[in-house]
Amino acid sequence: MEIKKNPKANLENYSKLFMQLGLVLALLIIYLGIEHKTFERDLSDLANVNQQEEVEEDIPITERIEQIKPPPPPPPAPEVIEVVEDEKEVEETVLESTETDENEAVEVEEIEEVVEEEEVLEDVPFAIIEDAPVFPGCKGSKAQKKKCLQEKIMKHVRKKYNTDLANELGLDPGKKRVYVQFKISKTGAITDVRARGPHKRLEKEAIRVVKLLPKMIPGKQRGRPVGVKYTLPVTLLVE
Repeated sequence: MEIKKNPKANLENYSKLFMQLGLVLALLIIYLGIEHKTFERDLSDLANVNQQEEVEEDIPITERIEQIKPPPPPPPAPEVIEVVEDEKEVEETVLESTETDENEAVEVEEIEEVVEEEEVLEDVPFAIIEDAPVFPGCKGSKAQKKKCLQEKIMKHVRKKYNTDLANELGLDPGKKRVYVQFKISKTGAITDVRARGPHKRLEKEAIRVVKLLPKMIPGKQRGRPVGVKYTLPVTLLVE
């Protein structure tokens, strides 16, 4: 037995209509959403309103109060001056004289004589000596005698020194120097002779030659004889 269905109750006949209604409704919602207007709130207006509103404050009135300085203290009262009557005797102070009478004997302590010790002058370099030693035969002024002494000593060394000794020792060719130091004593004698050179035999030869110098007139400093230090360079040529 087949069941008969009422054709009006079949919803499939209205499916297209429902679909069209749904599309129309969707389009309507989209259109309303697009056309809907929104307004942004301007916060700057609020800020301006707040700035324009001024707060009125009550400013208290102040007054400058000057400090009152205390008055200066009164000056001290003057001391009481005691008035002495003329009748009252005033004690006088008597000053005794310290001078002695001619008749009085005066004791005098013994005065000790202080003997000044003579200043001992040490040896003076030849460059600063006031009166240079005098080589025998030298004459003239101080400067001339000093120059003459140097020339005589150099002439003596060139004459007495064995110049062949430098070549015999097998030294390297060239100039060799021997420095001789000695002292012209207070008596004019040659003492404290020392030498420094490239070889011991050259030093001994220089000492030997300097000791052969004659006795001289001693040099003077402040008018007193002193020892004079002299330095003599001896130059040798080795071939």
